[in-house]
Amino acid sequence: MKFFKLANNFKRDEDGAVTVDWVVLTSAVVGIGVAVLATVQGGISSLGSTINTDLAGRSVVDYSATE
Repeated sequence: MKFFKLANNFKRDEDGAVTVDWVVLTSAVVGIGVAVLATVQGGISSLGSTINTDLAGRSVVDYSATE
């Protein structure tokens, strides 16, 4: 009988439920972030390569040089 009373009290107790909610919420946010990064990784890499190629082909004027 004592075990059933302990089990019922444990089942009704809500202390710590907020912690569980935060763990689930935080893991969902991290999971969504990883999914977004995995989705856009190829596009970001391609864009970075395009920018690098464009900037490498440009010349820079040095206005601080004395004549």
